[in-house]
Parts: sequence; C-alpha cells; structure tokens
Amino acid sequence: MRSTSDTIASLGLAIGGAFGLAGTFDASTPLRETLWTIDGAALVVATALLTMKYQRLGNDCVAAGFLTFLAGESLLMAGNAAGLEASVPSYVGGITLWAAALVMVSAPKTFALWMRITAVIAAVLFVVSACMIIWGAPLLPTSSPLPAAGYPFLVLTFVGWIWTLLKPAR
Repeated sequence: MRSTSDTIASLGLAIGGAFGLAGTFDASTPLRETLWTIDGAALVVATALLTMKYQRLGNDCVAAGFLTFLAGESLLMAGNAAGLEASVPSYVGGITLWAAALVMVSAPKTFALWMRITAVIAAVLFVVSACMIIWGAPLLPTSSPLPAAGYPFLVLTFVGWIWTLLKPAR
C-alpha cells in the first residue's frame, strides 16, 4: 500500500513540472510568476517529503540531494515576484543547487538508469547556463536554448521519480 507522503510528493512533482514548464513558455508576467510560485511551493513540499523518506531509508546521499533541491527551489521562489531580470541572481543560485541536487540524487543506484541520465543531462545544462550568466551572457530564466533546454530533462526526471513512488511494490 502506497503511503500518503508518497502520493503527496508525487502530486507535488507533477504540479511542479507542469506549472514550471507552463510558466517558462508563458509571456504574461503575472501569469508566469503565479505559475512559478505554485510550481515552487509544490516542489518544496515534494522534496521535503522525499528528503524524509530517503533519510528514513538510510539513503543519506539521496536525502541530502532532495534537501539541496529544496534549498535551490526556495532561492528560485525568492526571485519570482522581482520579475525576470531582477530574479537572475537568485535564479543562478537556484539552478546551481538544482544541478548539485540532481547529481546527488543520481549518484547512488536508487533510481533507474534512464532517470539518472536525464537528471545528469539537466544538471549539466543548468551548470552551463549558470556559468554563462556569471560570465556575462544576458540569459533570463526563459531564454532559449539555454537554460530552457534543461527544463524538459528535469521534468522527465520528475516523471521517473513519480513512477518510482507510485509503482506497485513487488
């Protein structure tokens, strides 16, 4: 039987992925900021629950990875209301922590290989984006191809985590 925490974490990941992508491709500032605020809150709840789950299971690296993701998402949320340009400093910090988190969660063989690969691809794309911004590239959270190319890989990773949480026990 599936735990309530796993169900809530799965919903948080699904809402976060859907609303995050929707916000990235929406040109309306108030709607984008609203979608990203909902996305952020859902991901903070999901990753807090996943931190507790994997810590109880004794998988400290995965638990710390989810905790790191929570910290990164909190930084991203802090910049939402400031608008795209003003949010860039917190955005760089947030995606850098996302990248670290994705690597930490993927280092152990806790999740299927394909999930770990999508997570590492997203992490690399986010690190490259953060470095480009730090080195002066005029990128925004909605810029394409970077950093926008990382978001689909992040959401695919979320899909894998959801699948892992909801699949029937064998």
